[in-house]
Amino acid sequence: MVPIVGAAGGAIVNLVFIDRSPSRPPTLSVCSDCIEWVTNRDTDILRGALSTLASTVSPFLTTSSKAFGQPVCRLGLASYGQTSLSVDDMLYAVGRGLNFLNWQGIVESSGDTFSKAVSALGDLRPKVVLSVQFGARTADAAALELKSNLSALGTDYIDVLTLYYVERAEEWDEIISPGGALQYLREAQRNGVVRQIGVTSHQRKLAARMAASGLLDVLMIRYNAAHRGAEQDVFPITQPAGLPLIAYTALRWGWLLRATPGDPPRFSLPRAPDWYRFVLQHPAVSVALAAPQSRAELDENLKVLDTMGPLSDAEYAALAAHGERVRRYAGSFA
Repeated sequence: MVPIVGAAGGAIVNLVFIDRSPSRPPTLSVCSDCIEWVTNRDTDILRGALSTLASTVSPFLTTSSKAFGQPVCRLGLASYGQTSLSVDDMLYAVGRGLNFLNWQGIVESSGDTFSKAVSALGDLRPKVVLSVQFGARTADAAALELKSNLSALGTDYIDVLTLYYVERAEEWDEIISPGGALQYLREAQRNGVVRQIGVTSHQRKLAARMAASGLLDVLMIRYNAAHRGAEQDVFPITQPAGLPLIAYTALRWGWLLRATPGDPPRFSLPRAPDWYRFVLQHPAVSVALAAPQSRAELDENLKVLDTMGPLSDAEYAALAAHGERVRRYAGSFA
């Protein structure tokens, strides 16, 4: 039984327990006596910061409301595995302007810092676009998983729900068939519980096929300076269609921060903000996700917000060249 404490800016929410027994799907029980609060001062600070998003984040780093229903910072904050970030750290990032949040979902985590931070937004929740990864492939499984996600996050709707790691054509066929997850999610969308439906995948050709189907509102795909195949396989589909695209793995699991045997003399290794800016240089990318594991990494990632425009041609070329070296030396790529 994993406890998830929710708080809502001075309003009471329940402590939800998720039973993650390996023998059955997650189930919920509620402890109505367990509550937590967020002080009015905290919410006042957040409210002020979010209300000034347009003036604190440069136009280059802002995706228009056409993509997700409201303007969002193109640098998004994602949860990934175990992190030392605290709820205060996450709310600090939101206050700095990172109003696109991506949670790995109840299938991958429960009761983590991320879900607590979302619960803590309270009446500021509409100021943030919340994306959630979703594992269900059938309508019945989708009904249970969506309920679990909503309870864990202390919210009554999800802005962007992406079917998680659809890597085989057979999975996609199951999802879109009668009785598949998409059937239930369309109903949830009509009821306003889910705003947009998307897919996350590593498989570019399959992702392009799914994007071209007309069944998706959003696509999430891997893209970085060492892994640029999406420029040929995916972006020519999503960009003309106006399909919002979320990019992940901008650092290529940290390899782009490392030296290679092919680096030129006196080569200065770029830092994480440079690689996020590389991804954001492409106009097809609506949001690039960062998943800092510590406050120090978060602070460094937030330096992206100090930039007012794209990289120069020389900066971009230098990053692209290092990306090619990493591709050559750091292992196999699909």
